[in-house]
Amino acid sequence: MGLARLHAIVEGEVQGVGFRRYVQIHAVRLGLKGYAKNLPDGTVEVVAEGYEESIQQFLNYLWKGPPLALVTKVTHKLESYKGEFTSFDTY
Repeated sequence: MGLARLHAIVEGEVQGVGFRRYVQIHAVRLGLKGYAKNLPDGTVEVVAEGYEESIQQFLNYLWKGPPLALVTKVTHKLESYKGEFTSFDTY
């Protein structure tokens, strides 16, 4: 599998519950680069780049979330790899 970019919006109880840190831990473990960012509407935007196989595994973690989170929807699309990140950050 080649390199790809994931752009996802995660909905539910995902702010103030450690969701971004949880995402960051799993992204780093899977060798992904990008970010997780709280949005004003209560969702979390996630952009991750890396191997497609790792991105598919990562999607499972987005649906699961940490213990205090309640994920109700993950809208995502795979895009062309851009190579613009050097780490996985949270905002």
